[in-house]
Order: sequence, then C-alpha cells, then structure tokens
Amino acid sequence: MSHGPRSGLYAVSSALLAMSRHLEVRDVLKTIVASARELLDAEYAALGVPDDHGGFAQFVVDGVTDEQWKAIGPLPRQHGILAAMLREAKPERLADVRQDPRFEGWPDAHPEMSDFLGLPIRDGDEIIGALFLANKRCAKRQGSCGFTEDDEELLSILAQHAAIALTNARLYERSRELTIAEERSRLAHELHDAVSQKLFSLRLTAQAAAALVDRDPGRAKRELHQVAALAAEANDELRAAVVELRPAALDEDGLVNTLRTQVQVLDRAHAARVTFSSLGVRALPAAQEEALLRVAQEALHNALRHSGAERVEVVLEKCGPGAVLRVMDDGSGFEPLAVRRAGRHLGLVSMRDRAGGVGGTLTVESAPGKGTTIEMEVPGG
Repeated sequence: MSHGPRSGLYAVSSALLAMSRHLEVRDVLKTIVASARELLDAEYAALGVPDDHGGFAQFVVDGVTDEQWKAIGPLPRQHGILAAMLREAKPERLADVRQDPRFEGWPDAHPEMSDFLGLPIRDGDEIIGALFLANKRCAKRQGSCGFTEDDEELLSILAQHAAIALTNARLYERSRELTIAEERSRLAHELHDAVSQKLFSLRLTAQAAAALVDRDPGRAKRELHQVAALAAEANDELRAAVVELRPAALDEDGLVNTLRTQVQVLDRAHAARVTFSSLGVRALPAAQEEALLRVAQEALHNALRHSGAERVEVVLEKCGPGAVLRVMDDGSGFEPLAVRRAGRHLGLVSMRDRAGGVGGTLTVESAPGKGTTIEMEVPGG
C-alpha cells in the first residue's frame, strides 16, 4: 500500500474534516469522491446515488475533465458491476474490470480502466450510493489488482462516514426546503397585509374624490393625486415581493450575478437609488451563498420599506478565503438596542441565525438619522 498507517490515518482524518465542512448534497458528494481518489491514489473515482427507475439521481466523478464528461454522454444505468454493488451490498475488488463477466462495456469517449475497487454506501439496511475507484497509481504485476485489502479497509471507513455526511446533507436540504416554505408563507401573509391596506386606502380615496368632483374640484384633484401615489406604492410592494418570491438562480448564475440582477430590479421598482458592486469574490459553498443572498434580501427589504433611504448600496468583497457582504443605506437609522428591547427585530434575529448557521458573523451599525450598515462575513469553504 502506498500509504503507511500514520499517513493513511491522517489522510482519512483530512477527508472526514473536508466532508464535515459542507451541507449541500452535491458538495458532499464531490468532496467524498475527491477525498477517496486522493486517499487511495487512484486515477479515477466516482459516486452514484441511485434513483427508483434503474438510473442514478446523481453521479459525480473525479479525474475526468469537463470535456471528457460531456463526450461520454448520458449518465450510466444501474447495470453490470454498479448494479451488483447496489444489489448485493458487498465490496468489489477486481484486477481488470473489463475481464469481469458482468462488464457490459462503456461509451467510446469513456477512459480505459483496469483495476477496480468499489463499495456500496449504506445507511442502515438501505444502500444510498456506490463509491468506486479505478486505475491505482502503483507498480502492478500482470493480472494483479493494484488495490489492496488495506485500501479496501480505508475506503470502507470513508464510505461509512460518507453515509453519515450524505444523510446529514439530505436532512439539511429537507430542513431548508421547509424553511423556504415558511418564508414563502410569511411573504405571502406580508404581501396580503401590505397590499390590502394600500388597496383599501386607494378605494376610500377614490370614493372621496368621486364625491368631491362637483362641489370641490380642487380638493377632488388632490385626492386623485393621492390615489396615484397609493397605486404606485402598491405597485412597488408587488414588484418587491415578486423579487423575493422568485427562486434564486444561484446554481445557474452564481451569487454575484444573482445579487446584481435583483439589485437592478429593485432599483427600477423603488424611488431610492440601489447599487451593487463586487470585488474578487469567487464561488463559495452553496449554503454560504444562499445565506449571503437571503441576508442581502432581508437588509434590502428593511432599507427600502422602512428607512426612507434615498440611496442603498450593496457591496460584496473577497475577505481572505471567504467573503464579506455590506448593505448600506442613508435612511433614518435606528437604535439597535432600543429595537431589541421593544421586541422589534427588523429581521435581525433571522439574519444572525443565517450567518451563524454557515460559520459567519453579522454586525449592525445604525443610529437615528445616521443610516444603517448590515455587514455579514463568512469563511471560505
């Protein structure tokens, strides 16, 4: 084996720490695969999560370029060696996978693989994935497998912890889905209250204007101006709510582009000038990007609806391996301690929870008449 006991234990420890840093299923899968390939010094590694229809819900590879992966084509089906691991729940260690009677070939663009080590990932009695490696980087005798029993033992330890990390990631994503549903319910209730109040005032003002047209045209005209103002406010509420309810395009566009787009929409929808700038920010783990986006949305909501600001500035900057977000406005400001004592949080509790949930910090600087700055810093992944 290429790893001594001490280096093997250190490598396993490093792999487990790397897995524990991520909460998103996709990030966990990528970390498991990369850790397994590095740990056992293999040329290729892959992990498949089966679906209920004979295919794979997710399939992650390491050691294959993006161009190679695109050329290979559709995801594999559950057949051959993969199916055997998923069905029989036992390790497979082969000198040459191509010589196994269960081997059914692979696409033309698929890289050539010989020696093979695969293990199922189990959560109790359920098989939740298949982890396998190919082409051990070592000297091999003709017809022998480069992967050893020690390699199999190390990979088994990794697979057991991978099951825990994958299960935790699934639970996290499920809880996040419930949180999003709760947020949508809150937004719907808030939208109903805000717009209903505006429309009720709009209707009363319009009725008053109609009654005054004949006997007091001047006052009727003023009332109609008020109707127009109320209609504009209702329109702003609706547009802002649409921005918050729209699913974030983080997966496709990334945090920087998603924030830029939302700020542009808010700038058009509100009288205040809303700007966005970023400097040196690279992709962060998915959980951190979502937390930063949600905090930015909450801070923008407060600034645009409650502060009377004329200018709101959103800045996202690189901070060491992580990032820092600042949302600054020139509005009326407030006394943070007084707000807390009065039980009015302006979303500060949820923002602090979001920051803490991804290992970050949130600070609030504000004073009456001095505007407000919300700053959130997150570490790197």
